[in-house]
Amino acid sequence: MCRYAMSGPYKDTYACFDCRKSFKQTSRHDLAPEVYDRLEFKCPQCAAPMVSMGKDFRAPKQSDLKQWKKVATLYCHGFTYHSCGCGPGYRPAELRELPEFLEKSVHKRSEGERLLLRLVK
Repeated sequence: MCRYAMSGPYKDTYACFDCRKSFKQTSRHDLAPEVYDRLEFKCPQCAAPMVSMGKDFRAPKQSDLKQWKKVATLYCHGFTYHSCGCGPGYRPAELRELPEFLEKSVHKRSEGERLLLRLVK
């Protein structure tokens, strides 16, 4: 059985790419949908909006700029760490592996998604 299948004390992890920090926040399963939809998760340090990275996200050290760049790039391309507890799937371990990973991943996308990715770069 998947780790998150049974509701438990698991919280969502949000990241601030500016401060290179992550924070656990209330899960959408712990609150009523109308309450959760009104919440804004802002970084406690810089007040910038944080992004939901999923329960399986483990933040790199704050000083590890290459790993934070890798995580931010993955997020910009739609890769987060959301899963049912079985793991989010393969993610490259090093920044230098990222171009090959993204190239392989883009081929699985529709023509429209590939065009959008080229426009965003």
